[in-house]
Amino acid sequence: NQTTSAAAFVSTNSICQGQQVPILWPLIFETKHEIAFAHTNFKWANLASHNAGVTVIIVGLSKQPNKYRKLCSLAENQESAVVKDVENINGYLVASANVFIRPNSRPHSERSIMQFGNHPYYGADLIFTSYEAEKMIEQCPDTAAFIRPLYGSKEFISAVPRACLWISDKELPVAKRIPAISSRLEAVRKSRSAATQDKSAQKLALTPYRFRDRYVANHHSIVVPRVSSEQRPFLPVGLLSKGSIVQDQAFALYDAPLWNMALIASKLHLVWIATVCGQLETRLRYSNTLGWNTFPVPKLTETNKADLTRCAEEILLAREAHFPATIAELYDPEKMPENLRQAHDRNDEVLERIYIGRRFKNDTERLEKLFELYTKMTAEKGAGKV
Repeated sequence: NQTTSAAAFVSTNSICQGQQVPILWPLIFETKHEIAFAHTNFKWANLASHNAGVTVIIVGLSKQPNKYRKLCSLAENQESAVVKDVENINGYLVASANVFIRPNSRPHSERSIMQFGNHPYYGADLIFTSYEAEKMIEQCPDTAAFIRPLYGSKEFISAVPRACLWISDKELPVAKRIPAISSRLEAVRKSRSAATQDKSAQKLALTPYRFRDRYVANHHSIVVPRVSSEQRPFLPVGLLSKGSIVQDQAFALYDAPLWNMALIASKLHLVWIATVCGQLETRLRYSNTLGWNTFPVPKLTETNKADLTRCAEEILLAREAHFPATIAELYDPEKMPENLRQAHDRNDEVLERIYIGRRFKNDTERLEKLFELYTKMTAEKGAGKV
């Protein structure tokens, strides 16, 4: 704290992403040190056999930085570097004020609310494989009325749903008369009752036919995996029919207008999530309160929403043209179909023109604009700034 000397270090990029930022960087800034120069994400590999390159950053700290800080980042082609003189570099290595992104209970703008999927809560017997569901229906056709496809992150990305019992209060008397169902409900009751230290489980033991949550769409659900590969060029997001149930390993926007999907499928949203939500190991970790609710979106006109809706529809149609290819197959960066890539490019074109009237040059510029908008939003609410 007493030194006036400068220092620099190389680190994995995790210290400038997600919830590490509001933990670490306020302590550094309190010592009156500032980020004098930085290089944003780049792959660093060595000559060791079987070496897996890690994503690192370079950060220089000083109590006496020059008037302008040096911010270096890779160009969009990832083959050359761009150096900019900027007035400030924050803890996320963005040319912006020293703001810290904190979870928000609701979206900043008029976007739809994103919910967790349904948690079984000691209700493992409410869930089974599609094969088990087929056997149940084959042996007792009456069970079909109470079985729904179930999607978490893995099931959505691989297009291999599991199955679950989904029974309403009104349907319970009929469902309980079916032995294959009643035996599973009894197993759930025992499992929840055995959790003697969990008052919530004890209460739920009285309704063993239900998940803890009861979220279901009337028309469709927009589903977003909680964890997904960082190798994909876009976040996995898609549409499920009204009969589908989303489990707690994914998020869902129930009956949301389709333009919400266009936002999630954009490069803008991907770089925001990668920066403010961070990663689990090397995978992207999505958060509704930290990622979706804080994502800065300008005021959208009805024309903007209509344009974005068409973009989302084009993405879905491009995927449909390659049925039965899965999200995992379609978004393999080496094998992504050209028509799907073009549909995403049109989506980015439309959305980025809403933000600045043109395409962004690279992710660094995207983040600068997003942090600028976030700073304005939080300033209006009197929160978020150091």
